[in-house]
Amino acid sequence: MSDEKNLSDDLNDMLGDAKEGAKKAADKAGKKASEFAHEAKEALGDAKEKASEFAGDAKEKFNEFTDDAKEVLGDGKNIAIIAHITLIGWIIALVMNGGDKKTEYASFYIRQMLGLMLFGIVLSFIPIVGWFVNLAMIALWIMSLLGALSGEKKETPVIGRLFQDWFKSV
Repeated sequence: MSDEKNLSDDLNDMLGDAKEGAKKAADKAGKKASEFAHEAKEALGDAKEKASEFAGDAKEKFNEFTDDAKEVLGDGKNIAIIAHITLIGWIIALVMNGGDKKTEYASFYIRQMLGLMLFGIVLSFIPIVGWFVNLAMIALWIMSLLGALSGEKKETPVIGRLFQDWFKSV
């Protein structure tokens, strides 16, 4: 019976040691988990701060961009230049210059280009003479484009005034 008691005591000692070891391990794990949670909270706070800074910077850049876009489109020069780029460019310029964004400068060149395009189409039906006149139309188009680029309202020679009168509703 003495062996059984020794064995029982040894088992109780071992069980006590295991419980103590488990308790120490649990305490250590709890301490590490607490440290990890604290570090995670700090990282979350830093992430929130960085996200807030980024959002503020993005909002500021967006406002700068919209101000720049309003400035670029406000003078009508870019719209006038776009009007010179094929029929599609002219349609885009017409739409961009519509409503409350309408500028006299852009409207001037939209009317000039409408006249030049229609004049070119009509003259293209006249054989040989129409071809030479269309070469002159290309020269007038270049002159009109240079006028739009310079920021001045320059009428197309000879026929520019007519375009302004004929298409004043545009």
